[in-house]
Amino acid sequence: MGHLVTVATCSLNQWALDFEGNADRIIESIRIAKQRGAKLRVGPELEITGYGCLDHFLEGDTYLHSWEMLGRILTHEDCQDILLDIGMPVRHKGVRYNSRIIALNKRILLIRPKLFLANDGNYREMRYFTPWNRPRYVEQFQEFNLPPVMAEIIGDSLPPIGDAAISALDTCIAAETCEELFTPRAPHVEMALDGIEILTNSSGSHHELRKLNKRIQLMTNATGICGGVYLYANQQGCDGDRLYYDGCAMIGVNGKIVAQGSQFSLQDVEVVTATVDLEEVRSYRYQPSRGMQAIDTKPYPRVKAEIKLGKDGENEDLAIGPTPEIEVRYHKPEEEIALGPACWLWDYLRRCGGVSGYFLPLSGGIDSCATATIVYSMCRLVVADCAAGDETVLSDVRRICGEAPDSTWVPATPQELAGRIFHTSFMGTENSSAETRARAKDLAEVIGAYHVDLNMDSVVSAVRSLFSFVTGKTPVFRVHGGSKTENLALQNIQARLRMVLAYMFAQLLPWVRGNAGGLLVLGSANVDESLRGYLTKYDCSSADINPIGGISKTDLKSFIAYARDEFQLPILHDFITAVPTAELEPITQNYVQSDEADMGFTYDELSIFGKLRKNHKLGPWGAFEKLLHEWSGKMSPRQIADKTRNFFWFYAINRHKMTTITPAYHAEAYSPDDNRFDLRPFLYPAFSWPYKKIEAAVARMAAAAEIAESAEGKGKTDDGKKDV
Repeated sequence: MGHLVTVATCSLNQWALDFEGNADRIIESIRIAKQRGAKLRVGPELEITGYGCLDHFLEGDTYLHSWEMLGRILTHEDCQDILLDIGMPVRHKGVRYNSRIIALNKRILLIRPKLFLANDGNYREMRYFTPWNRPRYVEQFQEFNLPPVMAEIIGDSLPPIGDAAISALDTCIAAETCEELFTPRAPHVEMALDGIEILTNSSGSHHELRKLNKRIQLMTNATGICGGVYLYANQQGCDGDRLYYDGCAMIGVNGKIVAQGSQFSLQDVEVVTATVDLEEVRSYRYQPSRGMQAIDTKPYPRVKAEIKLGKDGENEDLAIGPTPEIEVRYHKPEEEIALGPACWLWDYLRRCGGVSGYFLPLSGGIDSCATATIVYSMCRLVVADCAAGDETVLSDVRRICGEAPDSTWVPATPQELAGRIFHTSFMGTENSSAETRARAKDLAEVIGAYHVDLNMDSVVSAVRSLFSFVTGKTPVFRVHGGSKTENLALQNIQARLRMVLAYMFAQLLPWVRGNAGGLLVLGSANVDESLRGYLTKYDCSSADINPIGGISKTDLKSFIAYARDEFQLPILHDFITAVPTAELEPITQNYVQSDEADMGFTYDELSIFGKLRKNHKLGPWGAFEKLLHEWSGKMSPRQIADKTRNFFWFYAINRHKMTTITPAYHAEAYSPDDNRFDLRPFLYPAFSWPYKKIEAAVARMAAAAEIAESAEGKGKTDDGKKDV
């Protein structure tokens, strides 16, 4: 036989700049791969440093420590007799590259720099690295600052650096890196035509709702058209920023997926292996048209590797065959919300020193309800892993909960864990309703959170009295005859005082309960409200992190409905049916504050504007043009124009709030986030020219409609005359 090859790829929960921890996880993945009989192991992009180092990639220390960790890996006894594909940053002739290190038995065979860098959306790779703009070109590597361990390994035989393939004794392997798969002229096409049979892709790809299908489609298309084995590795977890890398390491063969790892997991190391038949690849590629293109393809330089990946034909167990095709697993968006932010929250909590849990202002509305439910989902995942005997998770749980080093405590239920690490508070005022107070209390009780119910009227009254004493004037709400300015100021007083109280309770509640450490404060402003600026700067939307800040209200409602049934929490039904309200104005017989009425938009409309603004890259005029067609059946041109003008006006005047917005889990491409990943000004001029164009267009359409209506009426009159 001899043509059956076992290969391994992996998802690693790396942490930016955790050099030793990252190296240990890499070594563990190699050990597992060898244990399963693999002769090739592929790891995530920039796995030695962690992908999210950002401007630390500009520091010389980052490169030095990467080489030191690479030396530790290559000399480790568990890392021999297997071909390794490892990701790290490399400097060559003073230029920084995002690179793959292909190594075997303490020898670096090839340094393969990334050809096409990710430089849009959340990615700024060209800020740190230079692309290798010389396809199929290699030269001798030069680095003058290698640590002793690597200087000893490399010696006088400097490895090649560039775009090349690895020729093993029985097959040929070449590497792609993340973004290269997404480009129109992806390298795997030319690689496959040049006879390369095993293609690897090492990625640092973050989670977005509904994104996995695109990734899998690209992978299956790659080998479906070209033939070949495709190994996809990805980082998993929160490595220190807003992004959650969602793993899902995979192996594909000739357009089929034969192995798939988990997309959301608390595991630090997950290895995916498969046995593939190289003869299937060779047969799949046996078409004359492919052959004609292959002989016209410029060959890749080859670097020899003295290793045979295939199994020994003489002693091979003939009962073992290639891994069969599997059905790809996808999560529904509601499940993605339940799992992705929950895993992100766990990583954030366990990696924050001196922190013993989370604190959430629980208002009784759907947004804070969604945040609380995500924390409960995190507790469910943690308890399940503890029950399965995951020692890493168990150790982290006991440390966070303040257990003694010799403790054998294991949380039995999500509620038991929530009671130790999750704290909530309803911060009521005279404007709060009994319904929202009861919903908050009941939800906290059902999920097991430690709940504090309080009234803050005396604090609000003290601030109002201070203002009146200093100025001699007393502001009143609009429903009591006050102006718009007074009304807004009185709402903001309550909102901002809630932030102050939230941080006080987060610092002191563990002390009240006899525990050490403080709590991280959670925010719960959704992506659509942030777009519109429908939040108070420095109110209780200001927090340490926000698990729902990149999720739309529409998706949050679907998630709550899913969690109601899946988590068996019938209390959630009351949150779905409740009218969203800030409860910052007095409730009267004729007036109850409503979020959608306050904003002048439905949440669905805000989502559409958000996608037009960022995903479709449209300004006011472009958005108006597109909506004229999409909303023509339900709105008049005048109404569409008003909606468009209002959205961009509110977006512009509130953009400054995004400069201080709480760091949020990134779940939507249209998330406004802050000025790091949504690079737009926060001081805008009036959109006077596009607004004039919109008004002129509405006037033309109104005139045309009037003429058409007049002509239609005249036609009816003429017809009537003829009838007479």
